[in-house]
Amino acid sequence: MLALLSFAALTIAAQGTVGVKSPNGIALSEFKGYESWEVISPSLPKDGIKVIVGNPAMIAAYKDGVIAAGRSVPDGAVMAKIAWSTRDNPFLPGAALVPGVLKKVQFMVKDAARFTDTDGWGYADFSYDVAAGTFQGVGNGPSFAKTACHQCHTRVKERDFVFTEFARR
Repeated sequence: MLALLSFAALTIAAQGTVGVKSPNGIALSEFKGYESWEVISPSLPKDGIKVIVGNPAMIAAYKDGVIAAGRSVPDGAVMAKIAWSTRDNPFLPGAALVPGVLKKVQFMVKDAARFTDTDGWGYADFSYDVAAGTFQGVGNGPSFAKTACHQCHTRVKERDFVFTEFARR
């Protein structure tokens, strides 16, 4: 029974990603398995909890000192930012906040040939509809990544446009 429930949950989660693309053509399906990538760092903005994770190529870039040294992140490296609302931990009311409702998932993917107008980085933003259990691409057209995402990331050009530092363990 437990195996059947697990399969059903995975099937429902997968259905929420089929055919979903950001306005610049990046498909959510390109990031299959991001849920199990290694944590780079948490982030605590005022509106929730975020966890930044990386695929093996991104984690290797961090561990090899690529970003800290200002070298170029290799093609194929990907970061994901998973964002939730917050809620009180039901076991520690008032003492700790924990993830609540999933809000969105954002990605940065390094591919110098594919994303020439954003210095080799592709950006994708997907909001999550809790009621429908589906994701939807966010943005107002193919160039949204250049104006909404990359424009801000130019502040850290010397770090190959990556804000997040690898959190010491």
